[in-house]
Amino acid sequence: MRNWRIVAVLLLCLVLAGTAACAGEGDEEVYWQPAEVVRGDLTVIVSASGNIGVSNEAKLTFGSGGKVDKLYVEEGDEVTEDDTLARLDTGPLELALTQAQAALEQAEYNLEKTEDPYSRDDIRSARAAVDAAEDYLEYADEMLALAEAEPVPDAEEIWFWRGEVAAALANLALAEAQLEAMLDAPDKDEIEIMEMLVDVAEQALAEAQKQLDEATITAPFDGLVAGVYVKEGDIVSAATTIVHLIDPSNMELNAEVDEIDIPDVKLGQRVIIEVDALPDEQLEGVVTLIGSLPIVEAGLVLYEVKFGFDVPQGYNLKIGMSAIADIILEERSNVLLVPNRAITQDSQGNPIVKVMVNEEIEERAVVTGISDGFDTEIVDGLSEGDVVVIETKVKPSAPGLF
Repeated sequence: MRNWRIVAVLLLCLVLAGTAACAGEGDEEVYWQPAEVVRGDLTVIVSASGNIGVSNEAKLTFGSGGKVDKLYVEEGDEVTEDDTLARLDTGPLELALTQAQAALEQAEYNLEKTEDPYSRDDIRSARAAVDAAEDYLEYADEMLALAEAEPVPDAEEIWFWRGEVAAALANLALAEAQLEAMLDAPDKDEIEIMEMLVDVAEQALAEAQKQLDEATITAPFDGLVAGVYVKEGDIVSAATTIVHLIDPSNMELNAEVDEIDIPDVKLGQRVIIEVDALPDEQLEGVVTLIGSLPIVEAGLVLYEVKFGFDVPQGYNLKIGMSAIADIILEERSNVLLVPNRAITQDSQGNPIVKVMVNEEIEERAVVTGISDGFDTEIVDGLSEGDVVVIETKVKPSAPGLF
């Protein structure tokens, strides 16, 4: 009965539409296309295209220049973390390390001598020298006094002891000056200079050790050798890439999104990826990076977006393959849906639809949800099975029109 009722209404509307079309000469005819309100799933997406890359890679270099002594891998080799990949000739580096160690030891010795230039034995000897000079001065004074006290003084003897007293005074002054110099605080400026020389020597030793350590390249992670760019015996600099290592188990899609769509893209959003060369399977991933700087191409403003995903076992994915990503902005399941064209606005700008009710068309206010550009979610105002009508101006011979 329901189907016959709809057919009757359609015929009636066709007559009314034809009548309306005849009302004014030259007026364009208006027809109505019915659409049933159904339940379904709705997904809002933004699409982006790009190429497959890897999220974890390393272009490995030596820490210093030199001659390549040994290569342990070839392109295509699989390696594990800490595997040795290449080594420089370490002879010159080992010599530099030995020289740096010797320079540091000398600088430390010089600092020590500047801070404490005299040993305890040196100071003890200096004190003994002062005591001996004092004793001899006292003895010379006594002998001079005895010579001068003789009943018949001997001028030559007096002259001799006067010279000894003068010499004893000079020796005592020299011994006291040497002891005082030993006991004085060391020169602060000289100590600072020596400390700076020690720091410089330590830095030179650390650099020499670093260069020796970095004369061997080891794998920073499990991966695949994507390229080896030198041969044994080559002379290389510290900037020369020796081995390109990638982790093929952690690939990513590098794509570009239009400026119109980028505000809706968020980190962590789910994405469905289809690789052009492998169309039979889809990969699921997430948004891992959203670029901040624009990329301008042929007048278009784009932004870099990266998508991370896991590579299934046996999936023959290659770096550089083209792919399309559908970024899931919003999803709804088992919601009421109507075609976008069925929704118009009233005079206040509120969404409305035209609904067939009791064989008549009436306007009804609705509350809408998300839209994918073709269908719109109806939150309130309609029920499943309701029939909305869409105004169109196509020819009446088109199916489903009245």
